Amino acid sequence: MKPNILITAGDPLGIGPEITVKALKSPAVRRACRLFAAGDTAALKRAGWTPALCPLLPVDAAGLDFSRPGPTASGGAASLRAVLLAARLIKAGFFDALVTAPISKEAWAMAGAPAPAHTDLFRKLENREPLMLFSRGRLNAALVTEHVPLKDLSSVLTKRLVKEKALLFNSALKALGIKDPLIALCALNPHAGDGGVTGDEEIKLLRPALRELKLKGVRAAGPFPSDAAWAAHLSGKSDGLLCLYHDQALVPLKIAQGAGPAVHWTWGLTFPRTSPAHGTAFDIAWKHKADPRGMTAAILFAAKLAAHKQAGGGRGGKARAASRP
Repeated sequence: MKPNILITAGDPLGIGPEITVKALKSPAVRRACRLFAAGDTAALKRAGWTPALCPLLPVDAAGLDFSRPGPTASGGAASLRAVLLAARLIKAGFFDALVTAPISKEAWAMAGAPAPAHTDLFRKLENREPLMLFSRGRLNAALVTEHVPLKDLSSVLTKRLVKEKALLFNSALKALGIKDPLIALCALNPHAGDGGVTGDEEIKLLRPALRELKLKGVRAAGPFPSDAAWAAHLSGKSDGLLCLYHDQALVPLKIAQGAGPAVHWTWGLTFPRTSPAHGTAFDIAWKHKADPRGMTAAILFAAKLAAHKQAGGGRGGKARAASRP
């Protein structure tokens, strides 16, 4: 049975509506799943949506000026309402997976959103600590921390948080069909701390976390200097990299040669959620320049996760109630 997948079209003044409509027209996407969209009616029609493409759940914004793309309170409010609606409907069992087009954090802030972005919002709605991941071909990178300033990293990282994210990563990789995944943990400090000379988080936090993970049956190695960890992952020597901060994962992943577009996904919720790994691109919005390959890849990835769920592999990956370190 084809999974039912709901797409939220993102900020109506960004490229979300355009890449949504272009992806809806993909034969591969249409073969893989049954599609539904939630978003601003005028923006989606302007992008080429018709009822023949998919049913639309209208979540309209007031006073949009498509000649001036950018963050607005109206656009932020509409994209937020679409995500909140989607979360309610998917939890009620109407859909098997959620795909989110890019929103503007600035627009959400202008609209008074209760969280700065999707993952933070889902953490609040589900009272769970999810895992943020990025996959690109056979490359898989997950984050221990997400949008944390570098100056605050050492105070946010804890052994418990590393273990929690590693356990989620292990189950996420299994959902991709990797039976006994090998996870490589990236170090925080240059040269993995040089035995404590250039930082001791590896000694105090990361190595103890790895020892305890191994006792739980998780194949995890490290901590490795980031450059060495990425070189090994690119050559196929690990199934996934557990990165400690945002750019440790995203920079190498996005500049790696080949492998197609990256997919951003969230694991540990009660439902699978994916998105393209890029932003609203207001600078090219409504210029017919947006590339839909990231959105197409996100939908196909969501269909794969939904099939795993239908086969009894869990809804979004088990996670315990949220707890902050």
